[in-house]
Amino acid sequence: MNQLARRLGLFDATMIVMGGIIGSGIFINPYIVARQLHTPWLILAAWGLGGWIALSGGFIWAELAARRPLLGGQYAYLREAYHPAVAFMYGWTLLAVIQTGGMAAVAVTFARYFLEITHLPVADVVLAILTLINCIGVRAGTTAQNILMATKIGAIAALVVCGLVFSASPQESVSAPALSWKAAGAALTPIAFSYGGWQTASFMTAELRDPRRDLTRGLLIGVLGVVVLYLSVNFVYLRVLGTEGLAATTTPASTAMQVAIGSKGASLTAVAIAISTLGFLSQGMLTAPRVYFAMAEDRLFFRSVGIVSERTKAPVVAIALQGVLASIIALSGRYDQILSYVTSSDFIFFGLTAASLFVFRKRERGESPGYVVPGHPWTTLLFVIASALIVAGTVYSHPKESLIGWMILASGVPVYLFWRTAGQ
Repeated sequence: MNQLARRLGLFDATMIVMGGIIGSGIFINPYIVARQLHTPWLILAAWGLGGWIALSGGFIWAELAARRPLLGGQYAYLREAYHPAVAFMYGWTLLAVIQTGGMAAVAVTFARYFLEITHLPVADVVLAILTLINCIGVRAGTTAQNILMATKIGAIAALVVCGLVFSASPQESVSAPALSWKAAGAALTPIAFSYGGWQTASFMTAELRDPRRDLTRGLLIGVLGVVVLYLSVNFVYLRVLGTEGLAATTTPASTAMQVAIGSKGASLTAVAIAISTLGFLSQGMLTAPRVYFAMAEDRLFFRSVGIVSERTKAPVVAIALQGVLASIIALSGRYDQILSYVTSSDFIFFGLTAASLFVFRKRERGESPGYVVPGHPWTTLLFVIASALIVAGTVYSHPKESLIGWMILASGVPVYLFWRTAGQ
């Protein structure tokens, strides 16, 4: 079996968790929420609820990491709890659409804002650079990720401070439409996606020096840190723009900063979004290839994807595969359509992974992994229900896209059968 190098600690795990969550969503999605929820307290409560759901997931993944500190993280939890076929379909969907399409979309977003700042087109160039950095080794990839994440936190903090110091609260109208269940669901969906991504830190389990301790703590610290940042940013949006102003713009970060500090606000926002999206790309290039590597180790994918560089101890073929596919989709311009196909599929795996904790607890009754989910089974059950509701809401609002997404997921079945036969 190829051996990855255990070179990462608690700080690395925390930065990976936060880097997997914060992309461009917090700079854009709040206006969607404001169009559905028409009072400041409802908007902040919705972002708080989304943070609670993400933190609940962090608690669950923390116990899973303590019980199963295995290569591939979430992929391994699905394999050990259910069947290798379930894990393979997760990895297949991750490679075919979720991670690859997401990285392509974020790469183009980065390129757009980088072009605004420097007038240089760099979408595929940045993917190539990040691929090379991560092929140098896990320490190089993680160092780049840590620097970008720390810079990202600084940029978001600067936006918050500018909004608090240099602006006054606008006048708000007194009346607001009554809240409906449909509006609440429409608001929570973009919030749920803005908080997504913390689970990808589990992919790095095999390269953490003490995964039971560091991944568990990193998940909780990282998710909680993002909740604080997101609530702070939304408070500033509401303070600067008000609910009506936030709902009226499709670029809330840029609009808020222009109101706060004038024309320089647009440039500051462009820099912040460029840094944030670059950090998100760095995290994706670091984490996701470990799943494809685990699939190859299980003989369910090309054996070459399991190659580890003797010098750098990095899964270089898996990393290159991720970079090449993301670049192809970025060039094709079809990433937005592809991403719309996988919304419901993504949360099916969230629910299945959370439910795996019930399976492991039943098998290992009486054993203590060193960390347990507070409030289990109720908190775990609520997270599973929340995932199911998001899937149902997505199917209701986007039935065609959901059906295509499930077809992409189901296409992994014959591929799994082929690799299982070939690997025997």
